[in-house]
Formats: sequence, C-alpha cells, structure tokens
Amino acid sequence: MFRIWGKVYSDDHIAKQTVYESMEKFVYADFFRYLSEICEKLDVPTPLLLKQHIFQYAKFRHVVFRPADFMESVPFDKLVLENIS
Repeated sequence: MFRIWGKVYSDDHIAKQTVYESMEKFVYADFFRYLSEICEKLDVPTPLLLKQHIFQYAKFRHVVFRPADFMESVPFDKLVLENIS
C-alpha cells in the first residue's frame, strides 16, 4: 500500500489537494498512471513526465511540476506530489 499527496499551489497557498491511495505495491513504471489519476481528481491537466521527475520523486520522496512542465497554460504556480506512506 502507498499514498501520494497531490497539492496544487497558487500564490504559495494550497488551492486544491487530494490523497491518492492504492493497495498495490508502488511501481515506478506505473508512475504516469498515478500522476494521471491524481491530476484527474484535482481537475488539472497532466504534465509531461520526464526521467528527472521520477528521479526526484525516488530520491526526495516528492516532485514539483512547474507551469513549464505542462503543454497548456495552467492557472497555478506548481503541482507537488509527496509520498506520505
């Protein structure tokens, strides 16, 4: 089981948040699926997922997506995913 806390920040405040929970074992190959489901819950577009994002999540237990990581313009400052399990 694992949990990922997804937070959307606007002006240094949490504008939206959700907790993604799964009973299955965490698999880095499925990280894009986790990201997509979190973004769907938050009603925000899914950002591009690069190898550096996965490395950052693996090393620091969190990853930050900036507006430049999205294909379209977004009305927030950052999307943060944090491992809370």
